[in-house]
Parts: sequence; C-alpha cells; structure tokens
Amino acid sequence: MSAEITHYRVFVSGRVQGVGYRHEARGIARFYGLSGIVRNLSDGRVYIEAEGKKEVLDKFISWCRKGPLHGHVDSVITEKGEMKGYNGFNVIL
Repeated sequence: MSAEITHYRVFVSGRVQGVGYRHEARGIARFYGLSGIVRNLSDGRVYIEAEGKKEVLDKFISWCRKGPLHGHVDSVITEKGEMKGYNGFNVIL
C-alpha cells in the first residue's frame, strides 16, 4: 500500500443540508485521521476538502456516498487537488 498523502475536493449533492452531514463528516474524517474542511454551499451541496493517505481517503469517500441516516446522497464528485496542509478537520460556517 502507498503512504502517499493526497488532497481531494469533494462535492456532495442530494438532501445533505440540515441533516447533520457536515458534523458527521467531520467526525468520520477525524476518526480516520484526515485533515481538511467541510461546509455548505449556497446551491444546496456540501463541499469538502480532505487530506490524508489515499487508502483512508477512499474509505472516507465511501462514507460520503452514504452520508448520515437522515440524509440522502444523489451524487459525489471528487477532484484531486493541491495540498493545503490543513491542521485538523473543521466545519466552516
């Protein structure tokens, strides 16, 4: 397995605002030891930037496709991005 650290931008659409998606995503990301941010977008999507080992990011993205119990994910778009060196994983209001 590769230990390469990777950065992903993730766009999640569906019923993902007002259902605890951001806070649960933060908890899952912290559990996996990822760093980054999560925030709501004005168009109803959730935006995530996550950094960590690719294998762990893949597990996190799998969770993103399911989301929290009261939400419903229609699509998840991921884009590889430039490392930003986040410290921790935080919800941005």
